[in-house]
Amino acid sequence: MLAIYCLPTIIAVYRNHHSRVPIILVNILLGWTAIGWIIALIWSFTSPASANVVIQPPA
Repeated sequence: MLAIYCLPTIIAVYRNHHSRVPIILVNILLGWTAIGWIIALIWSFTSPASANVVIQPPA
C-alpha cells in the first residue's frame, strides 16, 4: 500500500522531473485524498514544453 501511495513520487524521482519537489509535497500533503493523489500522478507523467529554437544565419 505504501508503494502505491508513493507512486507519483517514485515516478517523478525516476523521471528526474523538473517539478519533483512540488509533486512530492502534493503527494505527501494531499495524497490521502483521491483527488490529490490523481493530480500528483498526472503531474508526474507530464514533461515540460520543449522550447523551439530558431537559428537564422547572418545576412
